[in-house]
Amino acid sequence: MTIEVGKQVEDFTLPNQDGENVSLSDFRGKNVVLYFYPKDMTPGCTTEACDFRDKHESFGELDAVIIGVSPDPVERHQKFIAKHDLPFQLLADEEHKLAEDYGVWKLKKNFGKEYYGIERSTFILDKEGVLQKEYRKVKVDGHVEDALTFIKENL
Repeated sequence: MTIEVGKQVEDFTLPNQDGENVSLSDFRGKNVVLYFYPKDMTPGCTTEACDFRDKHESFGELDAVIIGVSPDPVERHQKFIAKHDLPFQLLADEEHKLAEDYGVWKLKKNFGKEYYGIERSTFILDKEGVLQKEYRKVKVDGHVEDALTFIKENL
């Protein structure tokens, strides 16, 4: 699958924090903020999730839903949501297939070690499921506000 701005993205289905299968097509008719993050409970990912939480109502006013995706299992997503009172769904991409499809499963280096993981990225889809904006190699600070502004001004 190739992800390209201006093109329809393919449907996918992954389990959410409650183990229920969720498909992208479930949100047809709404703008979708699909954000990929490396790991629940880590500092940067917690900050990003809490920023989305704090702006959740503003996204809702723009008819946008927020969906987080990481390789963490369902149980870890449940704890992350409970601990930080997150009002949106987190999807478990344990086999990292969706991350690979979106080109965000990357070789990373940290303290001299190499490993594969998620490159923090956000994709904004319009109500028909067409990719309108992609943010790759996201820096957490100010990112949620940028995504919100993009939706306000363009969708």
